[in-house]
Amino acid sequence: MKGLELSELYYETYGKNMIAENFNILENRIAVGLVGEGSECLGYDDDTSKDHDFEPGFCLFLTDEDEENFGFKLQRAYASLPKEFNGYKRNLVNPVGGARHGVISISNFYNKYLGYNTAPDTIDKWLYTPSCMFLNVTNGKVFRDDLGAFTKIRNTIKLGYPEDIRIKKIAANTILAAQAGQYNYQRLVSRKDIGGAILSLNEFSKKIISIVYLLNNKYEPFYKWAYRGIKDLDILSNISDELLSLNYNSDSILNEKQNQELIEIIANKVINVFIDQNITKATCNNLDTHAYSLTDHITNNDLRNMNIMAGI
Repeated sequence: MKGLELSELYYETYGKNMIAENFNILENRIAVGLVGEGSECLGYDDDTSKDHDFEPGFCLFLTDEDEENFGFKLQRAYASLPKEFNGYKRNLVNPVGGARHGVISISNFYNKYLGYNTAPDTIDKWLYTPSCMFLNVTNGKVFRDDLGAFTKIRNTIKLGYPEDIRIKKIAANTILAAQAGQYNYQRLVSRKDIGGAILSLNEFSKKIISIVYLLNNKYEPFYKWAYRGIKDLDILSNISDELLSLNYNSDSILNEKQNQELIEIIANKVINVFIDQNITKATCNNLDTHAYSLTDHITNNDLRNMNIMAGI
């Protein structure tokens, strides 16, 4: 059973009644769900995931006022729910909170991941908040939120990056992908610098992965799930095959011809989407040229005039 399914079933079996019977004044004010860190919130959990932080549990999100007035009692009631469910044991719960599950104030939840407790409202917040943090607050599932305070912030962020921010971040990743793959890799191979060549291919791949998520206007997960997540995207999901070929065999790091061909295949696929989305006017296969063309499509003057690498 997947962790998200287990969480919702545990809430429906025990949590819903616990709230209705003991905290009926809060029943229409608590947001309940499973959101945040952990592979189960992404739907990527498997048997390996069950060796830590995997349990029947859920989150109870409260306003600051409700958390102050009822948080301690609600957390104690949550901690007293059955310790085993469907063959899975619950983790030990601190009666005053602090875990991934249980009672969490809405403001503390968003502050933990974003550093602020509202939807981002400035260029800097959109530009410099790590993508995986936006994903942490929009993943998983909200089972109930009658009040809507938690979901209002979440849904605004789920809309994705504002278009100017999206293009700016694509441009920043594209210029770095160009440097690593189409320029520096060849130079490092000519020097027989295996370590540098490995890092160059890795850097190229990482930036391409970031670009693919941005072309889908999706938030990129923490690095360990970034490659896995590409396969679920609508645009360029098949690029994962070339990326794997480029990085899989360490014996081929210095095979310049093979790897340059792969780099150009990947670059072409990305550039074709730039053209399809009408965010570049360049007509060549040089990623760096397209990076600067991308910035021409940014309407905000301050954002357009930033260093092209800003936003990484």
